[in-house]
Parts: sequence; structure tokens; C-alpha cells
Amino acid sequence: MKGKILEFDLQGNTGIISGNDGKRYQFTKADWKADKQPMNNQIVDFSIEEDKAKDIYLDKVVSQDKNKIVAGLLAFFLGALGIHKFYLGCNKAGIIMLLCFFPGMFLFGIPLIIVGIIAFVEFIIYIVKSDDEFQETYVDNQKCWF
Repeated sequence: MKGKILEFDLQGNTGIISGNDGKRYQFTKADWKADKQPMNNQIVDFSIEEDKAKDIYLDKVVSQDKNKIVAGLLAFFLGALGIHKFYLGCNKAGIIMLLCFFPGMFLFGIPLIIVGIIAFVEFIIYIVKSDDEFQETYVDNQKCWF
């Protein structure tokens, strides 16, 4: 049966799946058969035993509405500020770029040039990747650098 993970508790390693039949099924991490960690909103395929989800396989991740064109344009126009990093949910990387940008204005512009080059390279990478590759790499797997 197909369903969607409504909730997953990392500490307790338990979660709840809403099945396509309208019922909710509890599961444990031991029943998870995918390489990726279970997360909210993932679409899964599972079997049912005693009203519990068993043998759970990841079917697909529901898009978090991150567009590669928007990320690319942010990288091109505001990339040295790290705005595209914040857009993609990589807050630490965005803060690092911000911290390089502002002092870089006073240090002969060298840090500013470096983060500008990084942002331009990321702009090219974002635009060249297919939508599926972009989604998998930067949204699903949260890859923050190149």
C-alpha cells in the first residue's frame, strides 16, 4: 500500500504513516528499508501486519517547492551574500558567506571575490542540472556546497 509519513520522531525511532486507505499506521525505524532517513512528507510503499506498517520503502519525497531557476538567480544576483543558501535551507553555509562578504569589503575585497566566485560557480551548476538532479541533490539531500 502507498502512504505518506505524517510524523517521524528521531529520538524514539517511531512514526506514523497515513495510508491511501485513510487509516493511520505506526511504524518503527526497524521496519524502514531505505537508505535515507525517514522524514515527514515522504511518500512510501509498505505492507500491513497487525495494523502496523512493515517493510517500508521510500517511494518519493514530496517537493519542498525549491526552484532551480530561483536558486540560480539568487546565486547570480545576491550570491556573495549567501541568499541562495538561505533559500535552499543551508543556513550555516549562508552565514559563512555573509561573514566573508562584510569583512571582505575592508580586506582589499579578497574574501568578497572568493565568495562571489563560489556563488557564480553555484549559479552555473544550478542552471545546468536537470530539475530532478537539482531536487535530489540540493533539496532532498541538502547538499550545501557545489
